[in-house]
Amino acid sequence: MTPSVSVVIPIHNAASDLRQCLASLSRSAVRPLECLVVDDASTDDSAGVAAEYGAKVLATNDRSGPARARNLGAKAASGEILLFLDADVCVYPDTISKIVAEFSGDPGLDAVMGSYDRSPSAPNFMSQYRNLMHAFVHQHSKREATTFWSGCGAIRRQVFLDAGGFDERYLAPAIEDIELGDRLFRANRKLALNADIQVKHLKHWDFPSVIQTDFFRRALPWSELTLRSRRMPNDLNLRISQRISVALALLLVALGAYGCIRWHVYVLAPLMAVFFVLLSLYWVDSSQRHSRVVVIMTYAVMALIVGLSYRFQMLPLIPLVLVAWLAVFTRHRYAYRREKWRRWTGILIGGYCLLVMAWMIVYLPTYPIKFVVFVFLMTLIVLNKQFYLFLATNRGKLFALAAIPFHWLYFVYSGVAFMVALVRYGLGNVRRSTEGAREVTPSAEDAKTKAIAS
Repeated sequence: MTPSVSVVIPIHNAASDLRQCLASLSRSAVRPLECLVVDDASTDDSAGVAAEYGAKVLATNDRSGPARARNLGAKAASGEILLFLDADVCVYPDTISKIVAEFSGDPGLDAVMGSYDRSPSAPNFMSQYRNLMHAFVHQHSKREATTFWSGCGAIRRQVFLDAGGFDERYLAPAIEDIELGDRLFRANRKLALNADIQVKHLKHWDFPSVIQTDFFRRALPWSELTLRSRRMPNDLNLRISQRISVALALLLVALGAYGCIRWHVYVLAPLMAVFFVLLSLYWVDSSQRHSRVVVIMTYAVMALIVGLSYRFQMLPLIPLVLVAWLAVFTRHRYAYRREKWRRWTGILIGGYCLLVMAWMIVYLPTYPIKFVVFVFLMTLIVLNKQFYLFLATNRGKLFALAAIPFHWLYFVYSGVAFMVALVRYGLGNVRRSTEGAREVTPSAEDAKTKAIAS
C-alpha cells in the first residue's frame, strides 16, 4: 500500500520563495495528501501566498524558530510520512514519487533525505559555490545515513513523534535536524540518503551570510553536539579527510603568521598576490553587480601588492598580478557572449593563473618552512581533489580555482569553532563538577551546627 505524504514547510518572511516552492509542489507527479505551511510570525504576505496555493496555514503566533514550527505542522499532519521542506527549495516532478518509492520498497526504513541539485537558482559566485558544496557532500556520502536533513527530509510520522520531534531550544535555523538525526541514530532507527531525490535551492548567499551561518549556526553547535554525544561518524562533513583538512588549514594559518613575524612584510607580497589571483573571479563577479565596496577593495589590494613588490624589489610580481586580473576581468566581461570564446579563454587564463601562482611561490623566503607549506598545500588539494573536480566539471576550471580559498577558509573557521566548543565543553564540565562537589560536601555552617548538636 502506498503511504500518504504530508508536506510541512516552516516560513518566516519569505513569500517570494514560498510561492516558487508551492508552485513546484503543484507540478509534482505524485501529489501530497496535504501541505501544511507554518507561519513563524511573518510580517509579509507569506500566509496569504500559502492560502493562495491551497495549503493549510498554521501559526506559531510569536517568533519561535523553524524547530517549533515544524513540530506544530507534524502534530497537525494526517499523512503517514512527513516530508519536511524549507521554504526556499523547489521539488522536481519526481521528488515525492522517489520518496514514496523508498518507503514502499523498504518497510523498515524510518527516514530518508535527499540532496540539492547541481543548478542553484541564484547566479552569483557565492551562492553557486555554497550550494554546490552542499550538493557535493550529499552526493558523495554513504547511503546508510547517520543524521537527518530538514531541507528535504522525509520521516515516518509516528517515528518522528516517538522521538520527540525537533529540539525547540534552537530558536533560529541551526542544527535542529542534525540533532534529531543523532537521536534517531542512537535509537537504532534506519536512516538513508538518496542523492537522486533532489530539490533546487533558491537561497542567495553572500560572503557575510556564509560566515555567519557556517560558524555560528553550523560548525559551533555541531561541534558542541559532537562533544556531548562523543560520536564523530566518518560521513558527510565529518569524514576523516575533512578532519585532516581542518588540521592542515589551521597549521597553514599558523605557519603564515609565523612567516610574517619572522620575515616581516617581505612574505606578504607573494602571499597576497597568490590569494588575489585565486580570488580574482570572485572579485570580478562581485564588481559586475556594481558593488562599490568590492571594487574599492579590489583596487586597494592591487595597489598594496604593487607597493610591497616595489618596496622589496619583487618587480616581476607587478605585471603578473595586473595581467592576470585584467585577463580574468576581460573573460568575465566579454567571453560569456560566445561559448567558443569562453572555452578557449578559460583554458588560457586558467593555465596562466597557475603559472602566476607558481612564479609567486618562488618569491617566498627560501627556508625549510617553505617546503612544509608547499607539502601542506598539496596535501589539502589532494584530499579535496574530488570536490574541486566536481566544481570544475559543473562550473569550469576558473570557478574551481576561485573556490579554493573559500573552501580552505571554511576549514579554518570550522577548526576554530571546534576549539571554542572544546573550551566551552571543558569549562562546563569543571563547573558541573564544582557544583556537584558543593552539593555533596557539607558547608562550614552545617558542620558547626552538627558539632554543637553533638
